[in-house]
Amino acid sequence: MNKIKEIQHPLRPAWVEIDLVQLQENFRLIFADKPKKLQILSVVKDQAYGHGAVAVAKCAIAAGVKYLAVVTLDEALELRQNGINTPILLFGERPEEQLQLCIARNLTCCVNNTKTAKALSQLALKQGKLVPVHVEIDTGMSRYGIRWDEALPVIEKMAEYKGIALEGIMSHFAMSDETDKTYALLQLQRFNRVLAEMGRKIIRVKWRHICNTGGFLDLPQAHLDIVRIGILPLGVYPSKVCRRISGLKTVMSVKVKIAAIRELKTGDCVGYGMHYKAKSGRRIAVIPIGYGDGFPRVRNAGVVLIRGLRAPVIGGNAMDAMMVDITHIPEAGLWDDVVVMGKQGTEDISAHEIAQLKNSVSYDILTGWRRRLPRVYLQKDQEK
Repeated sequence: MNKIKEIQHPLRPAWVEIDLVQLQENFRLIFADKPKKLQILSVVKDQAYGHGAVAVAKCAIAAGVKYLAVVTLDEALELRQNGINTPILLFGERPEEQLQLCIARNLTCCVNNTKTAKALSQLALKQGKLVPVHVEIDTGMSRYGIRWDEALPVIEKMAEYKGIALEGIMSHFAMSDETDKTYALLQLQRFNRVLAEMGRKIIRVKWRHICNTGGFLDLPQAHLDIVRIGILPLGVYPSKVCRRISGLKTVMSVKVKIAAIRELKTGDCVGYGMHYKAKSGRRIAVIPIGYGDGFPRVRNAGVVLIRGLRAPVIGGNAMDAMMVDITHIPEAGLWDDVVVMGKQGTEDISAHEIAQLKNSVSYDILTGWRRRLPRVYLQKDQEK
């Protein structure tokens, strides 16, 4: 039968827990939600948003994902070194000195200028290869790509190079997950204009893509051939207003254990800078996690979960420790589990909630949990 493997706690009593069983279920729900012919590209950059690129990529491939994407060459090489042979798209721009290695490892580059395209083509021809590339169209993000109203001549020139194959044409939404879709629709209009121009010149590609997670959820008219999703399989939505998929749940939790319990007297101060002074006798817990691990640097802000209840962070947190008020949780004891992000009982602390502490976004929080926090993976143990 199937059962969940017991957690082998790391040496440090603080860790990031990744539920691969839930990740598999999330991919199943996403595939059930999408149109049948629409393909999925799984973005696993920045260690799959802190979850572990190799583990997430393997789940994605098992679910039926046709393409992976990262940003840095190191990220791509890690996947290849771990036996992942699925096509990998490298976002952004590549310096010419990286092109040879990209060819050797069967990586697909975004190529947005004729100089790089020519260099890549020449290298490919020397090896007798035809290398796939994707061209990014800047439809209003003003980041990477060729401006939409200047794109066609560049694409036509690229199409002449014998060592590369124009496999994909892409763009990126600047704001697809908010209620107002005006700008996203303008970007889609510009992208469709480029696609139409390519059609008239009989320049065809296998993959046309513009949708990120927000576009996949809210802009079905922009789905085209393939959509790029990053945080959605992780159970995190890009905004509070985008469409929901029933049953999707978060995959990552951040946990720690109570390392010390202190009894405060009236007037006692807590933490650097003495930002907290007890107005009465208080009972506090010290937990060995801090801003050195990725929790925002705060003063008397934020909460954690202990025995299913919210416990406020008091004082200024340190690099390796935080103090929380547990006066209202008298049963709390040494080495009890504490949830810093995730669910305990009926309470839940989301990445969005923690992001508010530093006026940031959930992506920042997910990717910010540092490697000094061990990753513990939950998965099914197959028994007969």
